[in-house]
Amino acid sequence: MTPVHFSFTSAFILGLMGLAFHRTHLLSALLCLEGMMLSLFIALSLWALQMEAIGYSVAPMLLLAFSACEASAGLALLVATARTHGTDRLQSLNLLQC
Repeated sequence: MTPVHFSFTSAFILGLMGLAFHRTHLLSALLCLEGMMLSLFIALSLWALQMEAIGYSVAPMLLLAFSACEASAGLALLVATARTHGTDRLQSLNLLQC
């Protein structure tokens, strides 16, 4: 495994572990998701460069567009949660309360 592959693999695993084990605030969960998406973008970009094909170069741009949509939806949920509940702590959210 090359150092480049090791770095984005470890970044993805670190984001996944942060999402799984450190879920106290909604903002920290969103940051972990963004880190995972960024490592996937880097991996997909490097894969498209290694394949040297024009058809594969569209995939990283699509992933980046979906990542931007996911970030905007997450921030909208964060603002709505902070307005209704007064905090972004995930333990204070109750799905049955809505």
